[in-house]
Amino acid sequence: MPDALAPSSAPSAPPTPPVSLAALLAREELGLRRIAGPEDADLHWVHTSEMGDPYPYLLGGELLLTAGVQLTDPDHYVSQVVAAGAAALGFGVAPVYDTVPPALVAACDRHGLPLVEVPPPTTFTAIARAVWRLMAEARHRELRRVAQAQQGLATAAARPDPVPAVLRQLTARLDGAWAVLLSAEGAPLATAGRPPSPDAHEALARLARVVNPPQPEPTTSEPAAPRTAPTGTPTPPAVPPASRTAPATGPGPKTTPAPASGPSPKTTPAPTPPPGPAPRTTPASATDTAGGSHLAAYALAGGQRLVLGVASDRREAGDHTIAGVAVVLLSLLTTPHQGAAESARAAALVRLLLGADAAEVAPLLGAGGWTVVHARPVAAPAGPDPLAAAALGAALGSALVDATEEGVVRVLLAGDARDIEPQPGWTLGASSPVPASDLPAAGIRAERAVRRAEATRSPVVRDRAEAGEGLASLITPDEARAHARVQLAPIADSPALTSTLRTWLSLHGSWDRTAVALDVHRNTVRQRIARCATLLDADLDDADVRMDLWFALRWL
Repeated sequence: MPDALAPSSAPSAPPTPPVSLAALLAREELGLRRIAGPEDADLHWVHTSEMGDPYPYLLGGELLLTAGVQLTDPDHYVSQVVAAGAAALGFGVAPVYDTVPPALVAACDRHGLPLVEVPPPTTFTAIARAVWRLMAEARHRELRRVAQAQQGLATAAARPDPVPAVLRQLTARLDGAWAVLLSAEGAPLATAGRPPSPDAHEALARLARVVNPPQPEPTTSEPAAPRTAPTGTPTPPAVPPASRTAPATGPGPKTTPAPASGPSPKTTPAPTPPPGPAPRTTPASATDTAGGSHLAAYALAGGQRLVLGVASDRREAGDHTIAGVAVVLLSLLTTPHQGAAESARAAALVRLLLGADAAEVAPLLGAGGWTVVHARPVAAPAGPDPLAAAALGAALGSALVDATEEGVVRVLLAGDARDIEPQPGWTLGASSPVPASDLPAAGIRAERAVRRAEATRSPVVRDRAEAGEGLASLITPDEARAHARVQLAPIADSPALTSTLRTWLSLHGSWDRTAVALDVHRNTVRQRIARCATLLDADLDDADVRMDLWFALRWL
């Protein structure tokens, strides 16, 4: 059964971790010795009592110390101590007993309660002081662990792939746990760590629905008119869904019937039953255990209804606090920023869908020219990563981002991108600024630029301005296009040849770098260039020929 944790807006300090009985027994100056029961237990505090029945005064988790002043029935005494939840029993030898009563030893073995013999020189105060000291040391270690985890998670959030990086850091800080970011529908968006057993995986999916319950289907608020039964007897109106069931958290739906009231339906329609109990607040986090794993689910803020799931082999005192830090960071990374800019983008999309021209819509998104940026991750992508694409867009200062199936991210920037900065983990290619009507052509040039960047191992390559400056400005665009169509006619119908020739010329005839840019074998590049030379009847070793072809390719 999952346990719901109280909602919190920020991670709190970790609770004081318990002290193991083994650590206390290891303090040689105390001279303690376990003589019955399990070898270890978690001690949360120390309590001394000489009551015949200490049950009403125990909270659970104590090391109960006694000298047996009122010990008359050891079995009943131990059963009451176990029922109260005490962690262990310490029995002081002298002044009442010279040795630990054998009946008490047998009772502790029978009920599974650790029994510790306290020698005469050791005072109960010394034991309590030792426990508090061990707790303070454990508390200090846990606070240091949490502080280091916070620093590591914050550093991960600044990486080019922030969401996967935060999940990887979280699993490392939780000693090899498995972490998954789930969508509102329960589909995994990103994972890190070693997956748990199938049973734990299914239990974690159910636990995620506790903090992110399915949204109810919309229903009409007006009650239905009384229906007439076949016998002519009116029947009561349908009970609204809110009155039929009471929302409940937990792995399975729990329903509470609404109280029935009113006269018999045989004469007049029954009034609408009173509304059921108010819906309970959905918990921000919940925990459970399954398949030998400790499970936890945390709801992210931001309205996306995302859930962070964690499965670990063990649960430490500070794990909830560390996971809370990850929840805050993931919420910030995945929350869309609403505002005037978002409204303008929505308006532009609506106009495009209704048939408006791109040039007409562009002013809603920004003034001046536009720059297209193509980005490829340095590491081979496994597919489109919308979260990493959004993080890249935020770093470049734009929310107009598209992650393609090939793993390429396309970003649309308003204005000039001459001051674009390299982004860690990405290879960028940027077009020159263009008006909205030339955005398709700018996208092609940005794609060529990112290929050159990969071939030359440069973090950023900026496309040069379109013809219109320098010597090229001496020829009108119409004349340049006509010249290009005539000169390149033999290869114009082959995109592979024109693309290879353009890339090869842009890379100064380098076979290897052209192969890298086009993602083909270098022999394929040689064959295509030789084919171009044959079809064009041109000597590609001649610098004048290369310059003429390069000029023509820019207008094709």
